[in-house]
Amino acid sequence: MRKRIFEIVEKGQKGDTGSIVYDIAMFLAIIISIVPLMFVEELKWFKYVEIVTVSFFIIDYLLRWFTADYKIEKKGLSFILYPFTPMAIIDLLSILPGFNVLGQGFKIFRVTRLLRILRVFKFLRYSNKITIFMRVLKKEKNVLLSVLVIAVFYVFLTALIMFNVEPHINPNTGAVTFSDFFDALYWATVTLTTVGYGDLCPVTDIGRCVSMLSSLFGVAVIALPSGVITASYLDELRSQKKGEDEIAK
Repeated sequence: MRKRIFEIVEKGQKGDTGSIVYDIAMFLAIIISIVPLMFVEELKWFKYVEIVTVSFFIIDYLLRWFTADYKIEKKGLSFILYPFTPMAIIDLLSILPGFNVLGQGFKIFRVTRLLRILRVFKFLRYSNKITIFMRVLKKEKNVLLSVLVIAVFYVFLTALIMFNVEPHINPNTGAVTFSDFFDALYWATVTLTTVGYGDLCPVTDIGRCVSMLSSLFGVAVIALPSGVITASYLDELRSQKKGEDEIAK
């Protein structure tokens, strides 16, 4: 009985109708539960949506906890470890906001509305493509971390240069520019990502040279991890296809 429950609540397998139906139901519950986040007003029917979807999430959480030993495979210790696993924490955080239907005291600083956004992360469990992508990130974490360190260092360096070479008051317009170091960090970040909103612009020759270099460097920084992720993602897809073909044989 418990083994069958585990098979149903886990990601649907080909041919397992019960598990597939359960996954579809969970997809719908997640989508419906985040609909209220798209509205400014708290409509009356949102309360009933919250009650139904949160009840479903609670049942799902308890069933997964009830069959945790099949997932973690550490016998009785599995039931102690399960609540501290990443997906269990996401599940719990997506449930807690639902208790604000019991009273206004649960709406402190509207944190509950923010926590509901975590329900989107429940999709990670049910999407095969996202699961593959997460494996790719884990596999290439050292390369991606190196690129991130380089990018952060370059942002800080260019922000420091810009903050010291640029005037804090634009001599042409009299407008305040780079009034503090955070403005410089903001400019360096949007320039590195080649977005460049134009709300902060250098007016000195040195500043413009730094801006051009930052834009060129940004193209390289974005291209490097993109190539690594794409290549690794294709490798994962090939490995998965090969495994499926072997099982089919």
